[in-house]
Amino acid sequence: MDIEIRKLIPELAEDYVHFFDTTPHDNNVDEHKCYCVCWCNDDYEGKDLSTVAKRRECALQYVKGNNIQGYLVYSGDTVVGWCNANTKSDCLKCASWRRFMDYVPLEEFNTGINVKSIFCFVIAPEMKRKGIATLLLERVCKDAVQDGFDFVEAYPYKESSYQSSDFGGHFEMYKKSGFNVSFETEQGLVMRKRLK
Repeated sequence: MDIEIRKLIPELAEDYVHFFDTTPHDNNVDEHKCYCVCWCNDDYEGKDLSTVAKRRECALQYVKGNNIQGYLVYSGDTVVGWCNANTKSDCLKCASWRRFMDYVPLEEFNTGINVKSIFCFVIAPEMKRKGIATLLLERVCKDAVQDGFDFVEAYPYKESSYQSSDFGGHFEMYKKSGFNVSFETEQGLVMRKRLK
């Protein structure tokens, strides 16, 4: 499999939105395309993300402003995968954190621990089950070490359903990559990999 993983930079904004324009994700309903704008380092307050067009435009601005961070996977000139990975402490005011993540401990903010969070994977349907998410996970961890993070943290569901709701990645993938469950509630898991 001939693929290349590229860190998301402003110059790749058009590639990024084109991937979401053309790749089925979420529940495969066109109006629900997310463009991953709800996982970012911007404050959600006052943002209107109510339509696909508004989310797409916001995504372009977020990529150009480095608010959405992560990695694109290319097969030739075509984007076939995405992983959203950002600094945890910078993302506490984004829409999805406010809506879904109240169960996640924030103890590191009093200790100076730096955590890279993995929020989402989107893989093109024809490329699923080929190890691309695992390669993305490895790249996130490698770069997080180089960038001085103490941990990489992920939020998989307890039960894998292999459906759109599994955008956070699968428990088994994280376990095989050296992550351990650091916190568990009815709402979900927090898994961490120590880097230092």
